[in-house]
Amino acid sequence: MKSLVAALVLLLPMAAEIQTKRLFGPETPTGPYKHPSCVEALDNGDLLLVYYGGEGEYAGGTALFMSRKKAGQEGWTAPVQIARDPFYALGNGVVWQAPDGVVWLFYVVRFGETWSTSRVAARVSQDRGATWSDPSLLRLDEGWMVRGKPIVLTSGKYLLPIYHETGTDREIVPADTTSLFLIYDPGTKKWAESGRVRSRLGNLQPAPAEVRPGHIVAFCRRGGGYGGQKDGWLVRTESKDGGMTWSRGEDSEFPNPNSAVEMIRLRNGKLLLIYNDSFSDRSPLTAALSADGGKTWPVKRNIQTGKDSYAYPSAVQTPDGRIHLVYTTNGRRAVTYTVFMESDLAGGK
Repeated sequence: MKSLVAALVLLLPMAAEIQTKRLFGPETPTGPYKHPSCVEALDNGDLLLVYYGGEGEYAGGTALFMSRKKAGQEGWTAPVQIARDPFYALGNGVVWQAPDGVVWLFYVVRFGETWSTSRVAARVSQDRGATWSDPSLLRLDEGWMVRGKPIVLTSGKYLLPIYHETGTDREIVPADTTSLFLIYDPGTKKWAESGRVRSRLGNLQPAPAEVRPGHIVAFCRRGGGYGGQKDGWLVRTESKDGGMTWSRGEDSEFPNPNSAVEMIRLRNGKLLLIYNDSFSDRSPLTAALSADGGKTWPVKRNIQTGKDSYAYPSAVQTPDGRIHLVYTTNGRRAVTYTVFMESDLAGGK
């Protein structure tokens, strides 16, 4: 099966040194739906990728699947199931390795017909994802969900981005939907809840980065409908107390078609933002760089363009400087993988 997966990988050459592969599509037997994907780099050089799959976004019986790219190897393993609930459907999965080596799997359990009925569950692995603990609900709060990976703060605490989705209409994100964070203290093994990020259209799925000790910047997906609107911008917010309280979310300079965004702090301190540079479509998929803590973004380059949907980016940088990016394409039926260096972005669009 592993050799079959490797054989089905499609290499799509792009400009400069940016390389893109379709990893898993309709031929992968985890159900036609594959969304959203999340990638993490482990301390042994492996990469882990997770997504939830099944018959559709709101189908019953959806489960979490994981693939591994072993250090020094080109291919990815066939996805294996790592989480399923006998009674409820699962949603967004997040895989992340903490500084102590423990690998965390956060994911959504949907109790009703809409995402506003969800809770956040977690499992942990002591052997880099080979085996997992029993699942546990992280919190009992209704409507709480995850999408992005935690970050480690200068204080040593973990900042897990979450959001509270409200409403029962599947075609609109209400204005009272808010982003917030759970802060984990490894010493006490307890979670603390942050304040909310409130904004004009509502906001969700925050992507944070610490720019100075205790000072965190985050970009959030906007709320509202999915039909596109000319005043639909990524929402920007800041915290200056280690993530406990957050400024009101304000419109940023970046358009947003009601789609997820990714931001990571690179090893040289620059911020990398991956977003859909459109008010109405999840294309193009664009990368932007900031060298001043997110104040300005002078370097921008499209990673993907075209009529397809390039959605829900997740990125990680490895010690060799390479940036590994995954996202879903083909109407959420395929997981795509792009690798590039920071220098590949200098040429612009």
